[in-house]
Amino acid sequence: MLLLCSPLRAKLSFSETTLFACQARGVFSTQKMFRVQCQAGSYLQAHREENRNVLCSEENLRRRNLLLVLVTSSIPLAFPSYGKTKGKNPYDEKRLLEQNRRIQKENNAPEDFPNFVREGFTVKVVASENYVKRDSGLVVWDIAVGKGDSPKAGQQVTFHYVGYNESGRRIDSSYVQGTPAKIRMGTNALVPGFEEGIRDMKPGGKRRIVIPPELGPPVGPSTFFSSKQFEVFDVELVSIQDCTRRTIGFYSDFVCN
Repeated sequence: MLLLCSPLRAKLSFSETTLFACQARGVFSTQKMFRVQCQAGSYLQAHREENRNVLCSEENLRRRNLLLVLVTSSIPLAFPSYGKTKGKNPYDEKRLLEQNRRIQKENNAPEDFPNFVREGFTVKVVASENYVKRDSGLVVWDIAVGKGDSPKAGQQVTFHYVGYNESGRRIDSSYVQGTPAKIRMGTNALVPGFEEGIRDMKPGGKRRIVIPPELGPPVGPSTFFSSKQFEVFDVELVSIQDCTRRTIGFYSDFVCN
């Protein structure tokens, strides 16, 4: 007898054995129940495998659709990286020092010019024993000590100067301009490091001043300096003058002799 079976959840008890009921074309045969049970079990197992394959196919399809949506919508995908990380090169002070010396030589830097070993934002000043570092960070070398008194606040100083950057390149010079500079002390008209450097000089004295960035000029688009670097100045103090206030009507200024 040909049996057309469809798996049913209803279960029957027959001779203490759980059997699946099947519908047959015609008579329900109890003699072939065991065979029907085996056929039904095989059918159910195949049906479960088919359902599992269908579910896997649907899951894969959903994943492919999601990937397509992410790619077409320009959403960045994060993928794991298994590449080796490149180690940071060790700090090579000797190499950087030789490089700075070579550049300074090309720029015709003056004799016994300090060297600057720069690694990123860290700068180390390498100078001879002639230089003295102060508590403020200013570094000075008295090339020649003058005579007389040092300038006081309110007095005018007349001096020559030559300015250099870390590479030893000359950036400014009053000698080239042909006239010395004049400024009144204590009026915040000078860079803090520069004023500190000439505050205790004496007329006729010559000094090299190494100004750190924290005592240097302001930086930015509106200033002459575009980055925080050390500045070096060779200064010659020519003279010191006393100043008095002069008032004419609504006009007032200082006269220095």
